[in-house]
Amino acid sequence: MAFKKLDIIQPILSALSTEGYTTPTPIQQQSIPIILDRKDLLGCAQTGTGKTAAFAIPILQILYTQKHVSKGIAVLILTPTRELAIQIGESFEAYGRHTNISHTVIFGGVSQMHQVNALKRGVDILIATPGRLLDLMDQGFIDLRHLEIFVLDEADRMLDMGFIHDVKKVITKIPAKRQTLFFSATMPSEIQSLADSLLTNPEKVSVTPPSSTVDAIDQSLYYVNKNDKPSLLLYLLKNPAIVTALVFTRTKHGADKVVKILQKEDITAAAIHGNKSQNARQLALNNFKDGKLRVLVATDIAARGIDIDELTHVFNFDLPNVPETYVHRIGRTGRAGNTGISISFCDVEERGELKDIIKVIGKQIPIVAEHPFASKVVTTMPFTGSKPQPQSFQRQGGYHSRDRGGKSGYGQQRSGSR
Repeated sequence: MAFKKLDIIQPILSALSTEGYTTPTPIQQQSIPIILDRKDLLGCAQTGTGKTAAFAIPILQILYTQKHVSKGIAVLILTPTRELAIQIGESFEAYGRHTNISHTVIFGGVSQMHQVNALKRGVDILIATPGRLLDLMDQGFIDLRHLEIFVLDEADRMLDMGFIHDVKKVITKIPAKRQTLFFSATMPSEIQSLADSLLTNPEKVSVTPPSSTVDAIDQSLYYVNKNDKPSLLLYLLKNPAIVTALVFTRTKHGADKVVKILQKEDITAAAIHGNKSQNARQLALNNFKDGKLRVLVATDIAARGIDIDELTHVFNFDLPNVPETYVHRIGRTGRAGNTGISISFCDVEERGELKDIIKVIGKQIPIVAEHPFASKVVTTMPFTGSKPQPQSFQRQGGYHSRDRGGKSGYGQQRSGSR
């Protein structure tokens, strides 16, 4: 199916064509008609499904076709992190370039002056993180009385980050009569209760269960002693086929430590986490996107919102405590029809995390048993059911370079993946 079959207007179709998007993803196919019909939507979608375009495209079309004359903010999109807010803003900029629909992004950690100036000029669409939104509302810079559409994005992450009370405060300040779009990758009981309180006779869309994301990505698992993880990472990064790599650590200190080790070996790298300033985080992300950095080391919260079509590799330097987070992490690669490779390290203390991950993804992760830092702990690990595959990874110079077996892509046409 092409985007034009979803009754998308020409100004937006032209913008999508410029972006190289021709075929909508499943969530876009299902969500766009619902939103254009002005119905509430409950969307359960993992990262990398094209969720942002699924709501950005119809929102732009609604405002454009009703010849919206700004009486104030018509659309509020609430999202948990600064990085994700910026990414959403970039998507609205790209898809709405021919519509003259205005938007701005507000978030904490930077001076509010430029954000306040943009609000004073008037905007149609506001993309915000909860803390800065409430702050500017309390100062009288934001009026939501004319709000028509409310989007709550990454609701489960809002809960994880402790923002759920801020979200509830925002809800008390917006009109009861509105269209609400609610997105969450998972639906724990508290998020389900929030959805029930916000939505009126919603249409439900659920796409890309965890196994679908994992199936599109070439995964491997390395058993290694905790102290040998840095050496194993350096060893694997000798492979020139690893053009870009996003490395996940469990802690902020761990991320900084990995960056220092990589830089000492002349590998261009930077870290993004909660202790970094917004400017530093954005600079690192921009440099990574522009190819000035080969490796970006991140914690899970800081990495939320990273959307890079050309990312080739994701490394789980530390396995995540929450098994669903594994799916979010590896979903950063293999996007927009490109191939993706995920490499995970596992030490003896992470056996429980590995077991939980395998249960969630519903498949085994191939083990690379022969490498210079193989841990003896492999013999005491719970058997994952997948046979070690040293022959697939042993190449000249000892580099990690899986034989792709002709799997050079998963589709010729690029889908709207933002």
